[in-house]
Amino acid sequence: MGRRLPSSHPSLSSPLTPTTPQDRTRPASLPGRAAPDAISIVAGSPADLPAMSAAFKAFLNSPVGPKTTHFWGPVSNWGIILASVADTKKPPEMISGNMTGVLCVYSALFVRFAWMVRPRNYFLMVTHSCNECVQLYQLSRWARAHGLLGKKKEPEAQSKEDGTKPIAAL
Repeated sequence: MGRRLPSSHPSLSSPLTPTTPQDRTRPASLPGRAAPDAISIVAGSPADLPAMSAAFKAFLNSPVGPKTTHFWGPVSNWGIILASVADTKKPPEMISGNMTGVLCVYSALFVRFAWMVRPRNYFLMVTHSCNECVQLYQLSRWARAHGLLGKKKEPEAQSKEDGTKPIAAL
């Protein structure tokens, strides 16, 4: 019979489980390649794990964390932004100038609200800032389509090809 290896031998333990304090500081190795342990993949080093856990718990329980409407309100508002981005592919004649204008005012007011509310809600502010940018772009498309933006044409430049001038220019 062959010799039996002690239970603490590295070849008997899982390659992702550190066996000694020295193994915790360096990645465990597999035959032919080196593989980091599971803790290193998640946190970078075993010492970072409690800090990340504490930071994640602090985020979960914060006044603007995912247990509050201060988090889920901005998440749901991303639907408006994504719909507006999708609408940029549609012709500008389909844009409602009134609704786009209202959305511009709405987002501008909520950017200010997110800045002034305590605790300051940066996620809400970023969400409404993105919405404001998209809505202003849509409003500019609508205004160009209705001739409200752009250079006004001179009556002289609108003359017919046969050389006659328009009545307004006479």
